[in-house]
Amino acid sequence: MPHTPVPADELSARLSRLRCAMSRRDPAWSMMLLDNKIDLYYLTGTMQEGALVITPDEAVLFVRRSFACAQQESMFPDIRPMGSFRSIAEAFPQIPDTVYVTARTMTLQKLTLLQKYLPFAPKAADDVLSGLRAVKSEYELSCMRRAGKLHQLVIEEVAPVLLRHGISEARLCSEICTYMLDRGAMGISRFNQPVAEDVLGIASFSENSLRASALDSPSGNIGTCIAMKSIGSSERCLHDGDTVLLDIPCGYCGYHTDKSITFYFGALSAHPQGSLIRAAREQCVFLENEIASMLQPGAVPAEIYEKILACVDPAFRDGFMNACKFLGHSIGLTMDESPVLAKGFTAPLEAGMTLAVEPKIALEGIGLIGCENTYEIVQHGPAQSLTGRCDTEFEVIC
Repeated sequence: MPHTPVPADELSARLSRLRCAMSRRDPAWSMMLLDNKIDLYYLTGTMQEGALVITPDEAVLFVRRSFACAQQESMFPDIRPMGSFRSIAEAFPQIPDTVYVTARTMTLQKLTLLQKYLPFAPKAADDVLSGLRAVKSEYELSCMRRAGKLHQLVIEEVAPVLLRHGISEARLCSEICTYMLDRGAMGISRFNQPVAEDVLGIASFSENSLRASALDSPSGNIGTCIAMKSIGSSERCLHDGDTVLLDIPCGYCGYHTDKSITFYFGALSAHPQGSLIRAAREQCVFLENEIASMLQPGAVPAEIYEKILACVDPAFRDGFMNACKFLGHSIGLTMDESPVLAKGFTAPLEAGMTLAVEPKIALEGIGLIGCENTYEIVQHGPAQSLTGRCDTEFEVIC
């Protein structure tokens, strides 16, 4: 059965918003050329090898492979086959001196190939595209709400049942992801950071959750091997007295939600530092609720960040966020979008934005304790969680 395409009116509205944003940025702009698969999906509804050329009056998707696939799954009105970038030069013989591109993803190799046929000076338009994607349409929100419902079910209700003596981190992560996949999840999570890879998520037991990784995230993981710091170890198995950190995204039709949960496997009263672990968990729940109450139109991310830092219990400040300098991040077609709840982000929040809020505390010798949910900013009142609660079941006794 064919997948449901992104509606044509949705694609048309995104293109119109992009043109308006570009005209505000540069009234004299005359061409944009995009090649990143996420940008192509956002604006055309298909992920192919090719390039999207946008001018104030035209928009053409040139596809190298697969043109037939693009025609089948995209509602974009003008899709053309492309043997090489010469096809773009033939369709647009008057290439302007300056063409806007996404500097974050445009490689030097791709730029060299383009300039062989299209002599232009590139100019970055990353901020315009990220600004558009930050505010979700009703279609996008419906995808994220669906992902969030599945996410809540699996992480809050299914995951505790899967915890058992001797299960490895890798097996636990794979079982959770398989359960999501069987119920309509897209099966992968995408990142925007150059150091990140498309991954399933992570399951970490006790000390492994404190491991540092190249990804800018408080959640740690030993990975399947040195070359893959994701999923979890096939050798580290679950025992009584372990903390269990699950930081496993969920996605539907390209759109992600993010959720983390911490369990204690066994009776917390039996742990010599049980009171400290419980206090850290209660602190994270308190902080997530505080942040969520501040996520309203007009609020400034940098100000939220400073206010929350001042609320952190002094006993947990050294391990708060495990050395990361943020509290949450925008999320949508990729896990790590803008804005971020951190210093330097001063543009006010807007209704329709979606942010993952993830307070976490590193306890030396114990593990990472924390929670995370994805929130939708609404026009009036506090943000609404798409992925469930933060004050979930904590102790799991088998």
